[in-house]
This record gives sequence, C-alpha cells and structure tokens, in this order.
Amino acid sequence: MIKFAYTILYVQDVVKTIQFYTSAFGFEQRFIAPDNSYGEIVTGDTTLSFAAISLAKTNLKDGFIESSRTQKPFAIEIGFTTDNVEATIESAVDAGATLIEKPKTKPWGQVVAYVRDPDGFLIEICTPMG
Repeated sequence: MIKFAYTILYVQDVVKTIQFYTSAFGFEQRFIAPDNSYGEIVTGDTTLSFAAISLAKTNLKDGFIESSRTQKPFAIEIGFTTDNVEATIESAVDAGATLIEKPKTKPWGQVVAYVRDPDGFLIEICTPMG
C-alpha cells in the first residue's frame, strides 16, 4: 500500500519557516534536525516538512528552481482547511504572509483565499468541501 506521507518545501531558513507556520496557523513543531537543515510540523495525517536549500542542493545534483516572493508562485499550492477563512488569513498575514487573493465563494459553496508564505510558497486557505 502506498500512502501520501509528506511534502517537503525547500526554504532559506528552516527554523524561521517553522516559526511562521506555528504562529500563522497554530501547527505544532514535530522535529528540527540538530543542524537546522530539516524540520517538520504536525498538520494532521500528512506531514509538512521543510529542508534547507543547502541540504536540498546535496540531494538534487542538477539543481532546482528556488521559490521566491519576487517571482510568480509555482504551479502548485498547499491547502489548509478551516471553518473561519477570514480569521486564518488575518493570522497568516500578521505572521508574515502576503495576501494574494481575498476570500471568494466558489459556485460549489466553498470559500477560498490565497496567501504566500515568507518563502514565496502559495497557500490556499479554504473551507472544507462538503
């Protein structure tokens, strides 16, 4: 059986990024490597992890495109559900996120908004489906 276990975002500073996610969304820190090159937060069934760009470069010999707030976001997002999109956006922005799209109600009734984290990754904040 295959299970989706985690997503790893490559970031400039693992400790600062974990501080952002714990402050902005109330997640708990699960683990930070002694050298601060890797860390995880508790988000539910799937772990959200962070690896320092320096560590990621040792894993991918041909390199990768680094996320940046000065460039358009990648064609991927991480999504967090909440019953209160407005309050979650406010908390995220207060912690250092940038508001990209204000909350909108989709035709199927879901409320959806977008922010970017301090590393430039796109985060969808939305109400649960159904």
